[in-house]
Amino acid sequence: MNNIDKQFMFEFNFHEYGSIDAKDYEKEKKLHLIELAKLQQWVIKNKKKIAVVFEGRDTAGKTGSISTISKYLIPKFYRLVALGYPKPSESKNWFKRYEKHLPKEGQIVFFDRSWYTRALVEATMNYCSKRQYANFMNKVVGWEEKLIQSGTEIVKFYLSIDKKTQARRTQERVNSPLVYWKISDNDFKMLESWDVFTFYKQQMFDKTSHGLSPWVVINANNKRVASLNALRYLLMQIPYDGKNLPKPKKWSKSMNNYEITLKGQHFSGLTFEQYKVLNDLKN
Repeated sequence: MNNIDKQFMFEFNFHEYGSIDAKDYEKEKKLHLIELAKLQQWVIKNKKKIAVVFEGRDTAGKTGSISTISKYLIPKFYRLVALGYPKPSESKNWFKRYEKHLPKEGQIVFFDRSWYTRALVEATMNYCSKRQYANFMNKVVGWEEKLIQSGTEIVKFYLSIDKKTQARRTQERVNSPLVYWKISDNDFKMLESWDVFTFYKQQMFDKTSHGLSPWVVINANNKRVASLNALRYLLMQIPYDGKNLPKPKKWSKSMNNYEITLKGQHFSGLTFEQYKVLNDLKN
């Protein structure tokens, strides 16, 4: 039986990061990336397979977060998967489309959108049929559980932004001479379909967050913060050799802005130390 429960979806966030400046950010990022290099060496040495999924609305910062996290990884042993529109044959064989891109032994693979495109974008924009959507939702947890039981670790991040942030970032892309090419008619349609997307997002959380691979929701209104939170969570969850995670600095220790949901009970306003105790209990 699929082990699905809302208690397996939780937030890993700082909500107010106004006090972190560029200098602190760069220091914190460097320390975490050094740890990620250790993690990759452990993956290579032990022939592990790790798939890291990034989902979220357009402009949530998925690509940027992956770029930040993967910048110093050994290219031979990691991959970025960002698939475009599916061919008709791929649409009919949805899981097979992604199976060929899953990590091999000794690899970390980052998915800039993933198989959950069917649960979010395709469902919102009617790019798939109701039958295809229902089939995906009914089978995805079992599919993931088989992958995990056969040795593939799956970490699922959802980068969460508010409506004003998405609208602002979309307009910034329109006005930018460097990234204007990222904008398409679909981006504006997605803005107009905010509530529909929200409905399908909640369905995804409710039905596909499970004990072996929960959804980890990260506040991404600040892109730098989102990258750090995703990186830190990844390092916390993988038991690599020589782990020496940097302790939160004064600006983060005193903020009391960690959140977690444990056995259906939501805890907010936590210090890092409080969060760590509860996270250990969850695991």
